[in-house]
Amino acid sequence: MFRAIVIIVLAFALSGCDAFGALKNGMQYARAVEGDLEQSTGVRPKVGFNWHNGRLASVTVMFPGLYQTKPLGDLAGLVHETVTREFKQTPDAIVLSFALARGPSV
Repeated sequence: MFRAIVIIVLAFALSGCDAFGALKNGMQYARAVEGDLEQSTGVRPKVGFNWHNGRLASVTVMFPGLYQTKPLGDLAGLVHETVTREFKQTPDAIVLSFALARGPSV
């Protein structure tokens, strides 16, 4: 019974907490960025984010492989524009990365 009361109290405390709202909204913003970039590039990236004291500290956009259709500068501009628009603020840093498949050992 005590555990149930503690869980209910914590649930109410977190629901009123701004950090919980930032996490919820951040997940929605990240999915929107993934969807927009998939429409623009044809490849769906994974998007992560980091909030610090209510400020968007960083956003990481990881493509599942090298993206060679557009020059890197154009892709970076597109990512920056999309992240800023969907998160409704400019993060301190945007990390653009590419996952490389396991290659032959050297």
